[in-house]
Amino acid sequence: MRRARFRRTRRAGAVTLASALTLTALAACGTSSSSDDDGDNGSGNSAKADPAAPLDPKTKVSITIDCMPPAAKAAELRQWNEDVKEFNKKYPNVSIKGRSTPGQCLEPPRFTAMLKAKSQPDVFYTYFTDLPQVLDNDGAQDITAYVNDKSVPLLKDIDPDVLSSLKKDGKLYGLPTSNYRMGLLINRKLFTEAGLDPDTPPETWEEVRTAAKKIADLGGGVAGFGEYSAANTGGWHFTAQMYSLGGDVVDASGKKAAFNDATGKQVAENLHAMRWDDDSMGKTQLLKWGDLQKQIATDKLGMFLAAPDDVTYMVQQLGAKYENFGMGPIPGGENTLAGGNNYMIKQGISADKVKASIAWLNFKFTTVGKGQYDWKRSKADALPVGLPQPNLWLNGSKTKDDAARKEFATMPVENFKAFTDNPVPGKAEPPKAQEIYKVLDNVMSGILTNKDADIGKLLSTAESQVNKVLATQ
Repeated sequence: MRRARFRRTRRAGAVTLASALTLTALAACGTSSSSDDDGDNGSGNSAKADPAAPLDPKTKVSITIDCMPPAAKAAELRQWNEDVKEFNKKYPNVSIKGRSTPGQCLEPPRFTAMLKAKSQPDVFYTYFTDLPQVLDNDGAQDITAYVNDKSVPLLKDIDPDVLSSLKKDGKLYGLPTSNYRMGLLINRKLFTEAGLDPDTPPETWEEVRTAAKKIADLGGGVAGFGEYSAANTGGWHFTAQMYSLGGDVVDASGKKAAFNDATGKQVAENLHAMRWDDDSMGKTQLLKWGDLQKQIATDKLGMFLAAPDDVTYMVQQLGAKYENFGMGPIPGGENTLAGGNNYMIKQGISADKVKASIAWLNFKFTTVGKGQYDWKRSKADALPVGLPQPNLWLNGSKTKDDAARKEFATMPVENFKAFTDNPVPGKAEPPKAQEIYKVLDNVMSGILTNKDADIGKLLSTAESQVNKVLATQ
């Protein structure tokens, strides 16, 4: 989901880096156009340049990029600055101008306005689900000809499922920075107190129901299993549960709803039973992203569907301890909802700017042992190391990166063994995801707030509404 994917890094403040690089922090992501030349010579006609040729070291190029870490995230910003300095040793002709953003880095209304105004920076941050909107606004450069095993040496080792989220009609429009696949996050303390084995989280929804009841029976206001039902997060998780049982919310044509079937009824009926028959989901409902994290971090919730980086949020923002959490694959195990983040490059900038942008993205985000994958440095900076995701890698790159994560881990990596040892195929979010999730919120809220909910009617009403949403494509 557009982590409007619900959990986003808080962006605030700015910094100036005094070096061969000029680093400019602006007040808002995408508030000014990157079409300004900034005195560089990279504004030529990209159509006349050879995309496969390396960047000419004599050509001075300046690129703007958004979602630079804010001053409030001192360690991350320090690493960004260090990486820029290291990058400039090889590319002294490239000046990177970073932009920090107060609040949420990628707020949907601001993102949409930015695309319509063509005011995105040269390199702009997006979610996996944003490609259709970006292309509808002619916002991203086709970088297929620029990306190869020379410009991105580990290209062959990047998970093709991740890269596919950045492709349309065989053309590549960006490079990934992170990814996630949803699993079952558990509170190990509550599992142990309930007589459950925290090293073997439930693998089926029947097992989830049984474990949830045991945890809820501990009393003291503890819920066994939690779910969202507001702010589009309920629909997000309904989709994840459909995927886990081999179902879908939109058919293969992308034009019709597909959840009003036996699988949809199974998901809805199981949640209704846990909520009302077992009383294992707590009495407070209409929850959204952030609510379940607070519950599980304070030992008031046994488990919920999440991505691994929820743990970092709970430790850094809520004062929880890494050792109190574990993770298993999504129950059902047929598919799991997958998503992530990436950078795209603005349509119409010069070939030299495109090449410089790809060089920076490769250094910072797609090189094992460098940039965001320098786990030794992250440990020294007291940043989390050891979570199973983000992890873009396959083949030898995965082996190397996994070994480094384990060597420099700042948390008990064995707590995530059930998740890493049992990978579930990732499935992308549906078209018109946010609009569909908003409709499906009504299904989730109906189930969880009304003991006498008519599940058939909830699903059929949502089906009709989603069909209308899909008809507007």
